[in-house]
Amino acid sequence: MKLKISNRSGAFYELFVESAGNLRAAAVELKDMVEDFHDVEMKARRLQEREHEGDQLTHEIIRRLNTSFITPMDREDIYLLATALDDVMDAIEAAGDLLVLHSIEAPLPQMKAQVDVLIEAATQTEEALKLLGNNRQEELEPYWVEINRLENEGDKIYRRAVADLFGGDHRAMDVLKWKEVIETLEEALDGLENVANVIEAVTLKHA
Repeated sequence: MKLKISNRSGAFYELFVESAGNLRAAAVELKDMVEDFHDVEMKARRLQEREHEGDQLTHEIIRRLNTSFITPMDREDIYLLATALDDVMDAIEAAGDLLVLHSIEAPLPQMKAQVDVLIEAATQTEEALKLLGNNRQEELEPYWVEINRLENEGDKIYRRAVADLFGGDHRAMDVLKWKEVIETLEEALDGLENVANVIEAVTLKHA
């Protein structure tokens, strides 16, 4: 992937937006995978490509962090935000990979519901990062409030899914396979809440 980013200090914000856009696109591809569960190995490879792009963006942010004299926010905050976005991308790719590795016959309805919430949160995150450079609390506060709501919604889906798995109606091996996918999707959504927490802390620090 060829990055088209300038050497300005504000280029960090551009990289964050690009990273979040790649993450949102990966969430959309994961939705396509669970909604149309065909050619799953090919779709999993596409997620791997998204994850590799995310790695490149993260490495570019860290490289700039190590070579820039002036940064638009505290260095530790840049590192925290970059790695938080990368963690979410890793979880999305892992969920797609697990669907293939475990030879899942069809995603559970709860998995589809989790992915729907994940897309909403990823979209909100991308839009928030476009505003981050403005350092305006009034613009960004609705974002982290909404992410908190979505994370709570995701928690409810996760708890209901786990309760259903252990309700006694499924084979033990299927339960273990499904549970790992469900937990990985929950990890991705928790990761987006972590991103929101970093953005909130940065915004309040510079407000």
